[in-house]
Amino acid sequence: MKINTSTGGQVWYYYYVGAEAAPADIMEILLKRSDMNSLIALVNIDDNITGYETKEEVHRRGLLHRAFSVFIVRDGKMLIQRRNKDKYHSGGLWSNTCCSHQRKGEELAESVHRRMIEEMGFDTALEEKFSFIYRTQFRPDLCEYEFDHVFVGTYDGDVQVNYEEASEIRWISFEQLKEELAAEPEKFSSWFIICAPKVMAGCEW
Repeated sequence: MKINTSTGGQVWYYYYVGAEAAPADIMEILLKRSDMNSLIALVNIDDNITGYETKEEVHRRGLLHRAFSVFIVRDGKMLIQRRNKDKYHSGGLWSNTCCSHQRKGEELAESVHRRMIEEMGFDTALEEKFSFIYRTQFRPDLCEYEFDHVFVGTYDGDVQVNYEEASEIRWISFEQLKEELAAEPEKFSSWFIICAPKVMAGCEW
């Protein structure tokens, strides 16, 4: 099920059920990774920070938190990644160049550029274009509920993929991506399906 409510043309609300998640036994292993203990920013519906909680607890309880999605585009193409199959959710699905959460002690921009280097091995100038809220229930004990800030930039240099995060990357034309999103949406992450069309539509911002 998906619910779409416009609020002033800036923030959209979506809800997904039945998305892919790691099996429960694998989840227990993944949740023990050190980054699951990092504190990330909780927010209210207006995106004001209300506190901090561990990444593990946030996703167990489905707490609304601040996130970001980065899209790198060039000459009518988008750099997308296939999430490592061992990710705690959405493993093996195609998604945007980079995404993560704002950590305690960092400004949003700091988290964005740090994560670009960690996942893709490069950094570049980025501009925030829009934001939206979505909720994906993977299992009763695993949920993404994010206030997602979307950043767009361009880059034409080398990419050094962190294979713990992404199993592969590819530059895909907008037209090909539109076709694949329409024909095989199950191959893409839930948040990517929401925001990729808007990024492509506004690529000449």
